[in-house]
Amino acid sequence: MARKDFIKKMADILTERRDALRQAVNGDDSLLKEMSQQSDGDVVDFASASATGELSSQLAEVETRELGLIEEALKRVKDGTFGKCKGCERNIKQARMQALPYAACCIDCKRAAEQAGVEPNAVVDWSIVLNPDLPAGDLDANFS
Repeated sequence: MARKDFIKKMADILTERRDALRQAVNGDDSLLKEMSQQSDGDVVDFASASATGELSSQLAEVETRELGLIEEALKRVKDGTFGKCKGCERNIKQARMQALPYAACCIDCKRAAEQAGVEPNAVVDWSIVLNPDLPAGDLDANFS
């Protein structure tokens, strides 16, 4: 199969998966709202509902994260960069894209990034935190 046809096929798969995830996320949201409105029942019912709600919330979070990755991949389809590695800019192998259609980098760059603890092409400036001019006890963090 020609690469152009393969990319079109992957775009169709991504679009279908995006639509399915949107429905699932919307369904999970309505389920959580419905569960929060239920107040009758005993402690066991409440515990079961809470566990189900927590599981649904975690699944919705995973699905939302995947949805974001799919949206980014579809943007790359539109701008013509889909299938190109963000790290080395070479073509991502078709087997990788079949396994993970929204992959943004080749397996080699992904492995290297994971070992380094960063994403490919990520701009990381540690100079603020690792300033050698500051005494070790003077490092302070502000998260506001």
